Amino acid sequence: MDDKLRQEVMQKVKLWLNADIDEASKAEIQHMMQSDENLLIESFYKELEFGTGGMRGIMGIGPNRMNKYTVAMATQGLANYLNKRKPFMDKKAAIAYDCRNNSSFFAHTAAEILSANGIKVYLFDALRPTPELSFAIRELKCDTGIVITASHNPKEYNGYKVYWEDGGQIIAPHDKGIIDEVRAINSPSDVAFETNSKLIHEIGDEIDKKYIAKIKTLSLSPNAIRKHADMPIVFTPIHGTSVKLGPETLRTFGFTNIINVPEQDISDGNFPTVKSPNPEEPEAFTLALKKAKATNAELVMGTDPDADRVGIIVRKKDGTYQLLNGNQTATILIYYLLTKWKEAGKITGNEYIVKTIVTTELLGEIADSFGVESFDTLTGFKYIADKIRELEGEKQFIVGGEESYGYLAGDFVRDKDAIISCALIAEAAAWAKEANKTLWDVLMDIYTEYSCFHEALISIKKEGKTGAEAIAKMMDDFRYNTPESFNGQQILMIHDFEKQQAVDKISDLRYSLTLPKSNVLQFILEDGSKISIRPSGTEPKIKFYFSVRTKMNNPADYPEKRKLLEKRIDSLIKALKITE
Repeated sequence: MDDKLRQEVMQKVKLWLNADIDEASKAEIQHMMQSDENLLIESFYKELEFGTGGMRGIMGIGPNRMNKYTVAMATQGLANYLNKRKPFMDKKAAIAYDCRNNSSFFAHTAAEILSANGIKVYLFDALRPTPELSFAIRELKCDTGIVITASHNPKEYNGYKVYWEDGGQIIAPHDKGIIDEVRAINSPSDVAFETNSKLIHEIGDEIDKKYIAKIKTLSLSPNAIRKHADMPIVFTPIHGTSVKLGPETLRTFGFTNIINVPEQDISDGNFPTVKSPNPEEPEAFTLALKKAKATNAELVMGTDPDADRVGIIVRKKDGTYQLLNGNQTATILIYYLLTKWKEAGKITGNEYIVKTIVTTELLGEIADSFGVESFDTLTGFKYIADKIRELEGEKQFIVGGEESYGYLAGDFVRDKDAIISCALIAEAAAWAKEANKTLWDVLMDIYTEYSCFHEALISIKKEGKTGAEAIAKMMDDFRYNTPESFNGQQILMIHDFEKQQAVDKISDLRYSLTLPKSNVLQFILEDGSKISIRPSGTEPKIKFYFSVRTKMNNPADYPEKRKLLEKRIDSLIKALKITE
């Protein structure tokens, strides 16, 4: 390593070795110093930073790792921010955690630090879905909340997400305020570790019951469920937190034939049956799909470890199974909800949906056709939650969604919610069955009525310091060396959310973008294609989102249209010269 970096790293190493940390942690640091300089650099060259609502990283010792001390330091920063904002006032926090290795330990660590700073803590008695944490914050009137999770990341990772009093993940100005306080904590020695156990209160099924009861109020097709209560549904938590509440909520809605996947009902942070506990990955559904075929199930649903995202597989009329992508599931869910709201006479012109800028434009077109307003936000469900907060009392929120398999109906939770989504997706399947249709038939009807859309996501991993530099260079190249066209299609509009500016390439006019500043580029092509590029806020990746469309006159035309659109995306990928 160069001299400057060596000096910075060794200064941080010395700070940690001189702090009051346990002997095992000191021994781990000394081992790295003697035998693994690269690991020492990666563990100490920077601090874990808050991304979309918190921090996420590989577990291990050092300021750039998830461990007892980085969790304690982050919590001390949060406590300092709360105590400065509300001095001499009682303050409350809720804490939940997922199935990952060390999640319970990190959650209890956070509870102890908050209590040492005079903050009352409601700590769940066992693992719980992340969206239930959002519900608990609102139900218990907390000032903040913490959930320990790394979502769908590999088993080596864990994470720490902070929520605010509205139940949504932190956004400006609180995110910056908390980050500033966390950065002011220079070592574990700055943390108050003197636990006040009187301020830590365990919560359990009393919150579960209220949460499920509230979800039940969202049901729109109880008659269809009664008629098709025995519709076979395979449900898997993929070793995660929905293992209890997922099936229980489905049964509360009225479904009686819930088929589990026993191997994946075991809560295990090593995720032994999958390569990745990510419902975006087909491999994660191998066991569930096998179970579906054996039981002739009509619907398969699988949630990620913290149960805020869900992937689904639908059975077609011919008996084959189809894994839907996040945009397709959002399309069906939103179309179903708006249809039922319209039938009930509940659409008055004051309702709205929310989606992110990288999510399919089909959602906005559907909303428009129902007389419902559609809002775009930056990527990250915290921005959807913020839009709900902004319009609270003025407009009626119906549903929100993003392409990355996260959806929310109702406003009593302020984060994407796989428990709510599973219940409503199953209900939509029963509703479709009433019309002798499958969810796949519903999707094909939508494509025929509006347009056939196809989307793809390419993620390129660039780890460590050199990876971060490579991602920054790629963004600069696309921002400052933009061609006139991609794959022969002229660029009509460029949305640069870092500059907060839209450029009309035909007229050369500039327009201001009202969304918050973010390092995202978006290109709109003359054939309606949309390309979005952004660095991930939670992983060492740069992401490329592609959305293409074409008219479709009949559901039977879908295979041909799908091939056409796939070729178009392949050509765009080649035109962008995306390589590892």
